[in-house]
Amino acid sequence: MKITLAPMEGVVDFQMRKLLTKLGGYDLCVTEFLRVVDITFPRKKFLSNCPELADGGYTSSGTPVRIQLLGQNPSVLAANARKAVLLGSHGVDLNFGCPAKTVNKNKGGAVLLKEPDQIYEIVKAVRDNVPSEHEVSAKIRLGYDDDSNSQAIVDAVQKAGASSLVIHARTKRDGYSPPAYWEKIPPLKTNLSMPVIANGEIWTVEDAFACQARSSCEDIMIGRGALARPDLAAEIKATLNNQPYQPIVWADVLHLILESSRELLPHHTPHYFSSRIKQWLVYLKRQYPEASELFTQIRLMHRKDEVIEALESQLSRQ
Repeated sequence: MKITLAPMEGVVDFQMRKLLTKLGGYDLCVTEFLRVVDITFPRKKFLSNCPELADGGYTSSGTPVRIQLLGQNPSVLAANARKAVLLGSHGVDLNFGCPAKTVNKNKGGAVLLKEPDQIYEIVKAVRDNVPSEHEVSAKIRLGYDDDSNSQAIVDAVQKAGASSLVIHARTKRDGYSPPAYWEKIPPLKTNLSMPVIANGEIWTVEDAFACQARSSCEDIMIGRGALARPDLAAEIKATLNNQPYQPIVWADVLHLILESSRELLPHHTPHYFSSRIKQWLVYLKRQYPEASELFTQIRLMHRKDEVIEALESQLSRQ
């Protein structure tokens, strides 16, 4: 089983990729999307999205990183995809799954699921312009309002020459509401030769293996579950290899949050800084009851120093 860290816009950035991959278990990371409209981005734009390019496209712990692009213009996407891999991205991923209204109204992300022919044109243009040694992957959902054209979508991706396909087992209308319909993936794979990766609602080790069984996919992609359980991928791999594993405890998580805080401190405003820490705590509350207490404590805080002080105070009591 290969495990990919999902591209979560506004959440899994350079700092979060660094922290999560350091804990182990991930075979690949995909960046937050770069929204492509009508220009080929300069090098600094790619580096802003993926600072790992300065280190050969790897996180500090050695996990390869792949840039994700989002847009509707085949030729402009193709030019940016080619530049991304030449700069060191480990392949390029195409976003056809983002459900955000602001993205969809500009004909990006999941709205393209209504147009399999356009998906074909985009994937083909990118595949034709990216050197063959680099993978071109796509990330989709089962459909927009429903899954009635899901087979047409996956067939378009394969026909266009994609190397692999991630299927988030929900429609755009479903958003992120459970469940994920893993069992709807196997029929879509029947005539596919490219690898298919299952995604959606993987929060635990048990979920990972249930997803693998019900989707008939060897490999998985983890998104929100990685934020709720920072060492989830490492525990999955240990279980897969019949190795003993001791999950990290709340004190370990606090150290991670503090490390993240130090990464964020020099680069962001007080409001952004505090919002990011609170955002992570919302996910952590699912696994660690102590996160609820900490979230309540810092909920109204905005100054960096008071947030850090609260984190250090709770750590001292562990």
